[in-house]
Amino acid sequence: MNYQIMMLLGQDGVTNGAIYALLALSILLVFTVTRILFIPQGEFVSFAALCMAAMEAGKPLYICWLLLALSLIALVMDIKDRHQAGGKLRIKADDLTFPVYALGTCALLALVPISAAGKPIQALLTLALIVPLGPLMYRVFFQAIAAGHSLVLLIVSIAVHVALVGIGLLMFGAEGARIQPFSDGSIQLGEVNINSQTIWVVAVSLILIVALYFFFEKTLYGKALRATAVNRLGAELVGISPELAGKASFSLAALIGALSGILVAPITTIYFDSGFLISLKGFVGAIIGGLVSYPVAAIGALGIGLAEAFSTFWASSYKEVIVFTLILPFLLWRSLAHGGVEEEE
Repeated sequence: MNYQIMMLLGQDGVTNGAIYALLALSILLVFTVTRILFIPQGEFVSFAALCMAAMEAGKPLYICWLLLALSLIALVMDIKDRHQAGGKLRIKADDLTFPVYALGTCALLALVPISAAGKPIQALLTLALIVPLGPLMYRVFFQAIAAGHSLVLLIVSIAVHVALVGIGLLMFGAEGARIQPFSDGSIQLGEVNINSQTIWVVAVSLILIVALYFFFEKTLYGKALRATAVNRLGAELVGISPELAGKASFSLAALIGALSGILVAPITTIYFDSGFLISLKGFVGAIIGGLVSYPVAAIGALGIGLAEAFSTFWASSYKEVIVFTLILPFLLWRSLAHGGVEEEE
């Protein structure tokens, strides 16, 4: 291995590691606020990438119908809960927000030639389709059982993932897709060319991480989410709605996943089930962070990306084995350092 190959592998590792770091942060965010190990996080990535590819190719986007279906189910659930609480069937104006939004999105995609729009417009439309799926998933699948045992939440999370993989196959087909890069330029640093797509990924990842820092440190909603993460019961006692916290955390997770999908779409071919493997590597980073520490999780995810890149050169057949074996020492260390078993109250 010479210097040039090492730098190229390092560039690939940093690019992949930045994506894994974003997913690790989103998994940590959802888990700390809701106690849910959100297995379907990868579906936001694959759905966003495939949506971008479908827009670029001028294919129909059936995901708007998934958005509409979840909106209508959430509407029915809200009406039912209000009826059980007050004995009357009432529909508030806020209840119609998501159904009207979904109908408007479906109409827009049917009437406007999205393939002729530029990549910024397509990226914004992709975010408009994917991000609302986050709070809707929480409302439909998790809000009613939010106080349940962690194992129950994990089982439901796995079931949602399996269902979404099947829905992804139905919406996008079995063929993979890849979009054109956002720019074709490169920067020469010595003997190494740094691809512009790498710069896009790293820059957007850093901007998003900084934005999340300011959100949690400077805004009221961010501080409310932090309070929920520290003490869920205490946050509820001081007036912070756990339902609002859950929907907000799922919205942020969907935003991060969608942005990751848009960034990764020009780098590699994405299939309907590719999101699971990508998010699983982000999950390894989250485990390295102990499902608690955001900085350690981000550093761990970056290490996973570098290990994956260099193992591709040295032992490509065992790349995935090497990557996922890295989780074992950290699990063993944390198990030994824990020193006991706490019973969940």
